[in-house]
Amino acid sequence: MALPEYGRNIQKMVDYLKTIKDREERKRAAETIIHIMGNLNPNLREVEDLKHKLWDHLFIIADFDLDVDSPYSPPEKAKLVEKPNRIQYPMGNIRFLHYGKIIQSMIEEVSKMEDGEKKDYLTSLIINQMKKLYVTWNRPQVSDDIILSDLKFLSRGKLKAPEGIKIPEVKELLGQSKKKQQGKQHNKHSQKKKGLNRY
Repeated sequence: MALPEYGRNIQKMVDYLKTIKDREERKRAAETIIHIMGNLNPNLREVEDLKHKLWDHLFIIADFDLDVDSPYSPPEKAKLVEKPNRIQYPMGNIRFLHYGKIIQSMIEEVSKMEDGEKKDYLTSLIINQMKKLYVTWNRPQVSDDIILSDLKFLSRGKLKAPEGIKIPEVKELLGQSKKKQQGKQHNKHSQKKKGLNRY
């Protein structure tokens, strides 16, 4: 089936629709099927230009082999089956892949700022994020000295750890990850229970 969400019965209706020889009768049957398709998918009612979308779906279900007077021009099969252009990941000049381009860009921007509380605050956030990323993509052991050394390198010596900064321990970061995973599992379990209670 081209669009399984409409079910096999709609597919059979469309297959029969293509066999109707009288043009007017074929159009009336198409409009009836469009009405049924709309009722089968109430979530589509929120879609702008619903009728147009349903007519497009009708042609797709008919494998574009449908001679019927539609209020809209039928979709082009070639456009639906063509592969999208491959999007290249903007690698650029990323020195440390585990930190990514965003952290590198943030460091560059914060390095341009005047010294002060705001700069210190943003530097602290960057350091903490760098450690999280390092732990996530590398090994679960990393010294703060490595993070601060990388910060110094990426900022060309313009950024340093603010006084009194509290860099989280690796076990804290790993603990946060476990809590998030446990929270997701708990939510899934709760949703399953709710689903069972409906019956």
